[in-house]
Amino acid sequence: MKRLYLIALIALTACKEEVAEAPDPVDLTPDALSFFCQMNIAEHGGPKGQIHLEGYPTPLFFAQVRDMVAYLKSPERDAAITAVYVSDMSVAPSWRQPGISNWIAAADSTFVVGANVAGGMGAREVVPFGDASAAQAFIDIYGGAALTLSDIPDAEVLGPVDLNLALETPS
Repeated sequence: MKRLYLIALIALTACKEEVAEAPDPVDLTPDALSFFCQMNIAEHGGPKGQIHLEGYPTPLFFAQVRDMVAYLKSPERDAAITAVYVSDMSVAPSWRQPGISNWIAAADSTFVVGANVAGGMGAREVVPFGDASAAQAFIDIYGGAALTLSDIPDAEVLGPVDLNLALETPS
């Protein structure tokens, strides 16, 4: 009987799935480079994003949240995603200085999509907020709609960029 119990215990232990904990966000440093363009993120205003990949010691940083969402929607990735964080523009010091450590989980954010604002790379930005009322106040000024990460339309981040639009840079 003891032997049967031991075999059952070993079998259950072997079947137990390892649950990886999401890594914490990494503070933005002055030398952080944007994943797609390899430009210095600190030189560009607007909200930022970071994606952590399984097996990679440092996250991928994005100078524009729009680009980060495009990466998430892309079928071609280097590894499994373990965490996604965005700048919380509810508490950002300003558009020009979105903060170095005010990261929030993208899944818990409210995103303003379609607002008349340019992100760090000049394209229309997808703006994340940790506070839904702050997102609504932003919409009242710049337009757009409040959406969850999963509701952001592909065309908003994967479509062509019209750099001739007269987009605003918030203060």
